[in-house]
Amino acid sequence: MSLKRISAVFLRQMFLITSNPTRVAGIFIWLVIDVLQWGFISRYLTSLGQDSFSFVTVILGAIILWGFMSRIQIGILMAFMEDIWTQNLINYFASPLKISEYLCGLIMTALTTGTIGFFIMAVIAGIGFGYTIFKIGLIIIPFMVILLVFGISIGILIVSIIFRLGPAAEWLGWPIPVVLSLFSGVYFPISTLPEPLRVISIFLPSVYVFESIRVVITEGHLNSMVLYNLSSGLILSVSYLLITSAFFIHIYKKNLQSGNIARFNAEAL
Repeated sequence: MSLKRISAVFLRQMFLITSNPTRVAGIFIWLVIDVLQWGFISRYLTSLGQDSFSFVTVILGAIILWGFMSRIQIGILMAFMEDIWTQNLINYFASPLKISEYLCGLIMTALTTGTIGFFIMAVIAGIGFGYTIFKIGLIIIPFMVILLVFGISIGILIVSIIFRLGPAAEWLGWPIPVVLSLFSGVYFPISTLPEPLRVISIFLPSVYVFESIRVVITEGHLNSMVLYNLSSGLILSVSYLLITSAFFIHIYKKNLQSGNIARFNAEAL
């Protein structure tokens, strides 16, 4: 793979984002709203509990990490859709650009916007609610790595589906973060879910992150269960990344063979 070609895909996306203030607002406004909304809700719940339990500590940290993951997933989707909306997809593949290089460029774009979004949420949480996400300690690094890889996997999966079915399938990508949050234990422990739904949660890497966060916050230290969760989450997320990447490349090759890639671009006209 050529780093120069990957950087070219990335730079194009950055120029698109920075050239229009509405694109910048669209990327970060919902993250800011989430932090403010859940910060005030957590503060209110803490006041009802007469400070016997800090909802801010438990909920706000999870919201920030979930916002980071969802921003990664949506970042890949948005970068891909920008190429559809601007009718630029065919231009890419008329060049020596490889499909793997194009995919890496989308991932770099999502990683950049997701990281910026994470720090924006962390700053707002610190200024507005006195919460520091980094108080969890260095354990936050493996948490973020698992969520990053899983977010990339989900983003690639959604892009693959759109690549196969056409731009009309775009709507499938937007509710995914909300649906996954119900099974990931972001707002509540997985034990709250009915037994049949917990089966779904077992296969989500994000579950192991948020269950571990609650253990670390409530007990104040790592234990064998947290280490097991981290290992399980990492194995699952990396497995999903390999599978979805292979699926995306397979869809691309199928579109080339059938000629659907040309018709796919024409649908945006």
